[in-house]
Amino acid sequence: MSEELSVEATGETVGEAKWAALRDLEALHPGLDKAVVSFQVVSEGERGILGVGYAPARVVASVPADAVEEESGPESEAGELVRELLERVTEAVGVPCRIAIEEDEESIRAGLAGRDLGVLIGRHGQTIDAVQYLANAFVLRSGLRKRVVVDAAGYRARREATLETLARRTARRVAETGEPVALEAMTPVERRIVHELLKDDPAVETVSEGSEPHRHVVVVPAGD
Repeated sequence: MSEELSVEATGETVGEAKWAALRDLEALHPGLDKAVVSFQVVSEGERGILGVGYAPARVVASVPADAVEEESGPESEAGELVRELLERVTEAVGVPCRIAIEEDEESIRAGLAGRDLGVLIGRHGQTIDAVQYLANAFVLRSGLRKRVVVDAAGYRARREATLETLARRTARRVAETGEPVALEAMTPVERRIVHELLKDDPAVETVSEGSEPHRHVVVVPAGD
């Protein structure tokens, strides 16, 4: 059986989840032939009653590895450092994958594609956040000034979409009831996403409370 490259994505409907997964695959593999992509519906989602109990639809999009033509351009010194680090990490944990490096003047984005990447992502992205922190420290220590983003199977876009849905729904609930709501424990990266999403909402404010690894965001009515 040939190796497959896959990503998992979510959406409010199965159709939206499929489009999100396809977009993530194309980001990792520009020029991908959409005809070779297959989809597996993990969950059709649950809208809940009056917005309570909502769960997004989840879809896995896969493509045979031998059907993907990798386009590799010259990498900068920082890009080569990131690739070398990620090759060592993935080899150490026994997760074979393909590494795509994209760069601009300010940042490096490393995308990992392959099977069984859950071990590299970890619970709520804790493992991949740790790998990203290590990659940033690695590059900074070399004297180079570029921000590094490490992603696996489109996880970051998928998780950010989930956090946005959660944050917006919670903000509406707080605005309607006038009662604060504490969200689940999150990593520093995820808490920052929630704070940024709601910072311009005039009806609510956000604060972080608790100690790691149980630190979480609390959404409160504005002015409290």
